[in-house]
Amino acid sequence: MKRAKQASESFELGIILALVGGFMDAYSYMGRGGVFANAQTGNILLVGIHVSEGNVNSALVFLFPVLCFSIGIMLSDFVHERFASAIHWRQVTVLVEAFILLGVGLLSAEYNLLANCLTSLACGMQVESFRKIHGQGVATTMCIGNLRSGMDSLVAFGHTRDKSLLYKALHYFGVILVFALGAGVGTQCVAVLGAKTIWLSCALLAVSLCFMFIKEELED
Repeated sequence: MKRAKQASESFELGIILALVGGFMDAYSYMGRGGVFANAQTGNILLVGIHVSEGNVNSALVFLFPVLCFSIGIMLSDFVHERFASAIHWRQVTVLVEAFILLGVGLLSAEYNLLANCLTSLACGMQVESFRKIHGQGVATTMCIGNLRSGMDSLVAFGHTRDKSLLYKALHYFGVILVFALGAGVGTQCVAVLGAKTIWLSCALLAVSLCFMFIKEELED
């Protein structure tokens, strides 16, 4: 029996989005005042540190992106409910994400807080909208879950010698590697392009949007 496989769950699209994920984190951290766009665990940690030191205003710089990331998740769910019956709702998510990041690139350094909030909002939308590759849970905006799942699959392969588990582990590690690559490229681009670096993420999202117009393919 054959089943339809959505382009939105393909490994190729996951790679593009992982590149975007690493790029956005490097952009916000290196170019917008040391705030994480994706790694909300890091932001929450910094909130706790600054609050413990009595620096409430500094804590808010890291707290607001966490809240916006959460709102991005909610917004993605809204898009899913609103557009699921009409078109592929993930295309709408990518389009909205791209427009948000386009606006971020227009903000000067004095608006870093707003820029980080909007970037985290876009990241929240992406992490909620794209959660699978070939039916397996994968995150394109963070690495801890991918690392755990990759190691689980690798250990399972060691016990069973099932090559499908090895391929599964390699998929996870591949996403992590591309995420790191995106962070590295993003860091270098920030030094040259400054705030407008985020527009390169928009270009990558445009590529992913075009990719999702590919017809569903059939696989055994």
